[in-house]
Amino acid sequence: MHLNYHFLRYLAPALSEEFAGCSILSCFSQSKDELIIETQGNQGTRYIRAHLLPPQVYLSFPDHFHRAKRNSIDLFAELVGDQILSCHVFSFERAMRFELASGKKLIFKLHGNRSNILLYHADETSPTALFRNEIKEDKTLDWKSLERPLDLTWERFEELQGNAAQFLPTLGQIPRNWLKERGYPDADLSTKWNLMQDLLDLLDAPLFSMVEKEGEITLSLLPESDSFGSFSDPVQACNELFYRALVIGNFEKEKTKLLKSYQEQLKKTLSYLKKSSEKLDELKSSPPPAQFADVIMANLHVFSEGVQEAEIHQFYTGEMILVKLKPNQKPQDLAASLYRKSKNRQLELNQIEKTLAAKRSLAMELEKKIVLVESIKEFRGLKAFLKVNPEDKINQKEAGSLPFKVFEFEGFTIWVGKSAKDNDEMLRGFVHKNDLWLHARQVPGSHVVIRTKGMNGIPPQVIERAAGLAAFYSKLKTDSLAPVILTEVKFVRKVKGSAPGSVMVDREKVIMVRPLGPDEETSSKKDS
Repeated sequence: MHLNYHFLRYLAPALSEEFAGCSILSCFSQSKDELIIETQGNQGTRYIRAHLLPPQVYLSFPDHFHRAKRNSIDLFAELVGDQILSCHVFSFERAMRFELASGKKLIFKLHGNRSNILLYHADETSPTALFRNEIKEDKTLDWKSLERPLDLTWERFEELQGNAAQFLPTLGQIPRNWLKERGYPDADLSTKWNLMQDLLDLLDAPLFSMVEKEGEITLSLLPESDSFGSFSDPVQACNELFYRALVIGNFEKEKTKLLKSYQEQLKKTLSYLKKSSEKLDELKSSPPPAQFADVIMANLHVFSEGVQEAEIHQFYTGEMILVKLKPNQKPQDLAASLYRKSKNRQLELNQIEKTLAAKRSLAMELEKKIVLVESIKEFRGLKAFLKVNPEDKINQKEAGSLPFKVFEFEGFTIWVGKSAKDNDEMLRGFVHKNDLWLHARQVPGSHVVIRTKGMNGIPPQVIERAAGLAAFYSKLKTDSLAPVILTEVKFVRKVKGSAPGSVMVDREKVIMVRPLGPDEETSSKKDS
């Protein structure tokens, strides 16, 4: 109810008392949706802080505010040096105005997602400046139209048949729920009137309670059994709400989001460790293909005179095994193929062991980070943590807001840019210089990045998979084979003034791959 007329009618006179006679020293913003007004008066320096980022619209009036040296811009320059005379609420409207000595008026229109701050010169009915210029209808808003007198007599109530929304449209959700809980919708007209009068009496009592409704901290003008703080001073109530809902609330949300991301990463990492360890044990326990090849080479005489199928003795295990040759295949060729598979399997074993070691290290790092984040108690600590771990800022973003698609393949993370502009953003703000960068050769397409943090080398099948994605998300999507260039991110640079997604590349290699979408398998995956 902090944006409600029934609260603002207490807040406006309190602000008159606090700021009357104060001179405006500066007016600035250091974040897109927050305006700060610095004033000086008999009580010292005071600030008016308006945070208008929907749906978090809050006001506060602190004694101290540290202006950042960077990313700070002066606004409403014509206010500087002017003096605040008084503050008034508009009748039955979610808006209030500061009257200034110059005759100017500064309007705070607190209409939820359409909240804004508007400056009017003396005798002007249209604003000369807006804080949020994107709200186009405010550019022609007549401030006098914000006055909305209401008839609260029995005659009007009777005429509307007790329709609460039409009789008193300023009530808001909490008072409407109060009426509903007391059977207002089904009551007779006389009972409705009495309930309405009881509600107005409660709203006339200047006591403001802090409550939590559906996970959100809010202010109520009604008695609340589960209140965790009550105030008689509306300015103090505003400041406390700002701190609890915006400062602490946002901190908890950011902390929870970061923790959830780490926990999900840890869950995926532990799952990969389990599956890959089982695969490693399976590979180690099965006889290498080279043994089968040795047996074939020792029994070449069996396949003389065009024999294509024979049972031979497996001298490593003592078993008899059936060997079938393909049409026109020589036993020596089959043995050579098995020797190659045995060599490749040893390479696969070595790579799995390397990746497992990297993943175990990652799991330990994630566990440490989870403990550290859980121990953080305030925004300052969270910012310091992210400063030390800048790559983890990605974890604070929702997946849909990232400039790239995310894929996982054999323990490696692969990013695919969503658009030309997103390609630039991915390279500018997310990648590491040692990551591997891929792109379809000489055609428009997505930038693809294989993340290498904590990994010792990238297996050929992972590079092939990422290259297949690079080809798939390019103009070469329908080709049977496509050339893809790859190099480390540190050899990819943006040329000033070039088109979105356009880069210069050094030390690139070219590989030929089949374009493969996210739901398709690589040839190596199928063969295994």
